[in-house]
Amino acid sequence: MDGSNWDRVPIEPQSIDAPLSRYAVFLVVTINEGDAALATVREVLSDPGALVRTVGFRDLDGRLSCNFGIGSAAWDRLGITPRPAQLRPFSAIQGVAHNASSTPGDLLFHIRAERDDLCFEFERLLLDKLGDAVTVVDEVQGFRYFEARDLLGFVDGTENPTGRAMLESALVSADDDPEFEGGSYVVVQKYLHDLTAWAALGTSEQEAIIGRTKADNVELELPDGARPSHKDLNTITDADGTEHDILRDNMPFGRPGHGEFGTYFIGYSGQLWVIERMLQRMFQGAPPGQYDRILDVSTAVTGTTFFVPTMAVLESLGE
Repeated sequence: MDGSNWDRVPIEPQSIDAPLSRYAVFLVVTINEGDAALATVREVLSDPGALVRTVGFRDLDGRLSCNFGIGSAAWDRLGITPRPAQLRPFSAIQGVAHNASSTPGDLLFHIRAERDDLCFEFERLLLDKLGDAVTVVDEVQGFRYFEARDLLGFVDGTENPTGRAMLESALVSADDDPEFEGGSYVVVQKYLHDLTAWAALGTSEQEAIIGRTKADNVELELPDGARPSHKDLNTITDADGTEHDILRDNMPFGRPGHGEFGTYFIGYSGQLWVIERMLQRMFQGAPPGQYDRILDVSTAVTGTTFFVPTMAVLESLGE
């Protein structure tokens, strides 16, 4: 893609490029039946900045933000036309040893801030406004863990693009879908970890599975014939040999008293097929059968796809 398209900035994306925050809430809801529910949802979605201003003014350094994502079925129910070219439901993946489930979700609210009370208050007011128009199907509070590590002990998101490369990777371009330039496809999955099984592995085996050293996050070159690492399987190239990145904003979550430890995967991309191929490689293997060994200790319990439109598309819902 010609990067010059991004020099003119003709649209206003949502805060997809917000920096890594200390806290986040990942809220997935379904829209209830009835015209009244749809009308309420349209009203809330049409003023995406209202609640951010209401809560965020209490601490401007708290960097409160929220991205609003809309699922495939909800897009049609809300009467938004046309549709993003690649918007479709999350496709469940039948792997050789582990599966990726497809779970319900009409709307995604990705709330981020430097303070957990800002995230809490935003979510509380948001759900008050939505009222009985929606049903919560998943709610996860994420937090930054030491040096941006996951609960497996490895640094997460090392390969995230920055600057112009981030725009080119995460946002839809005018060349690909001019009606939705500046929007982004987002896939979310909640992974639960078996930390006991992971701890039973030696550090060198853990590093071979991830593809990086644990202490200092140095990329490993595995010997010829070795099983592909998590890093290798998440490297996507097209038929021309061009590598395609996505923007990750994963966060750990957990409740030690309940034995719950996990990573919430959230990936933004200007082209949905990139994330879909990444997950296919993880669960089915590349070559086939050589799946991502991180799945032996990490189970995907949710899987949903959304489109994060520009501010103008959201605002049009109130017209």
